[in-house]
Amino acid sequence: MLDLDSYFKRVGYSGPRTATLETLCALQALHPRSIPFENLDTLSGRPVALDLPSLEHKLVQSRRGGYCFEQNLLFKHVLTAVGFDAAALAARVVWERPADEVRARSHMVLLVALGERRYFCDVGFGGLTPTAPIELTVDVEQPTPHETFRVVRVANEFAVEARVREAWKRLYRFDLQEQHDVDIEVLNHYVMTHAASPMRSRLFAARAAADRRFGLGNGVLSVHHLRGASEQQRVGDVAGLRRVLEQTFGIEAPAGRDVDAALARVLE
Repeated sequence: MLDLDSYFKRVGYSGPRTATLETLCALQALHPRSIPFENLDTLSGRPVALDLPSLEHKLVQSRRGGYCFEQNLLFKHVLTAVGFDAAALAARVVWERPADEVRARSHMVLLVALGERRYFCDVGFGGLTPTAPIELTVDVEQPTPHETFRVVRVANEFAVEARVREAWKRLYRFDLQEQHDVDIEVLNHYVMTHAASPMRSRLFAARAAADRRFGLGNGVLSVHHLRGASEQQRVGDVAGLRRVLEQTFGIEAPAGRDVDAALARVLE
């Protein structure tokens, strides 16, 4: 069973353990601040396990993060343990892609029912991970502690958009067909092993802070201030990458020649 006490300590939550909107908002805000997005295992060719003990060991007990399947599956276990009705959904990532391009489902989000209302929750979309649950209501601007989001209809799917520098950017599309653990395993296998998967070829890390977001793409560290300009800094070597992962994202990168080789590769 999930060690809920350890998870709450990891994210810094000490509030009520009741399935209310206030609890959901608090957990959705705290998780991306405390458990960073990162893909070091897949980048290094290491398998990504999705069973609960593996998720707890990596994301809760160790100073590590994970990508969408790890993050949102752990969050689903947490929400279910608190008493929420949470279901997994599969999404097509369309960030910075042509609007009419059909993309494979390679992302996971959660649908949470609270009374008559439904919310989607996502703690694993990297640099634009929402920091509040988004109600599944079409064409309504919904502010969060960071960006403003909205849900729009696209044919028979829903699309999630974020307002970034005053422009609406589409993140992903999804329908409401529930995905079971075996479905998520298949999606994870694709992301983990397919030659075209960016998780195998690029380094990603992201973490939200109260007033900014941190992002790492290969050797470029970005800091996006909520009320100011963005900054970028290039990291020049493997030791520098390890320092940035540790000091900025709170990630203790695993030791090993495979990890060092992967980090060196993204700096080429």
